Amino acid sequence: MTIEERAALLDRATATGQAVPQLTSDGPMSLEDAYAVQHAGIALRERRGERLAGVKLGFTSKAKAEQMGVSDVIIGSLTDRMRIEDGGTFDVGRGVHPRVEPEVAFRLGPDAELLAVAPALEIIDSRYRDFRFSLADVVADNTSASAFVLGPWTRIDQVDALAVELLFDGETVATGSTADILGDPLRALPAAQRMAAEYGHRLLDGSVLLAGAATAAVALKAGTHVEARVAGLGSVSVRTEEG
Repeated sequence: MTIEERAALLDRATATGQAVPQLTSDGPMSLEDAYAVQHAGIALRERRGERLAGVKLGFTSKAKAEQMGVSDVIIGSLTDRMRIEDGGTFDVGRGVHPRVEPEVAFRLGPDAELLAVAPALEIIDSRYRDFRFSLADVVADNTSASAFVLGPWTRIDQVDALAVELLFDGETVATGSTADILGDPLRALPAAQRMAAEYGHRLLDGSVLLAGAATAAVALKAGTHVEARVAGLGSVSVRTEEG
């Protein structure tokens, strides 16, 4: 398949919630081609009227990176239609394998400098069968990006070693620390700048950077109140529904 055909396949999977075979099932795919597929998929979204809202990093957890056998982070794009308002709803029926992670988000200025920080939730959703993929597969699939929720913005200089809690209906389902994000989430900014320059992503004025997950991703089901609490930053939430 061509770059455009691969992008269209993943785009349809995202729109229909129907899983597709891994792109690498037909043979290896270079990381450069995987990013080309990712960009072609974002171009399809932009042609439908979506606008770039920021970027996200993946494999910022050392354990996850070792599990995937990689030594660097990966980068994906966020669009305005991926954003859900704090306290809003997410339709799990539109997803393939929707899962949620508590994160730290940064708001960027005109020169990609850090302006503010917020607690965040990212909903990831691999479009591949059985939630299985190689490094090239997940990069092509826009790093499994599906939706994100931002809590209140604040100005804070130190965000390392903050306690993080993920709750479903008021019950804790995962705990972690912002130190699990590259050792310090502030390291996400130079990492994003480097990856953006290398792979052609745009760090726009006012855009969002999702720094990475502070816990393992937890599967979502309908009828759940999901909340992330980050010590010193506050909380952010979303409700899930189906249909």
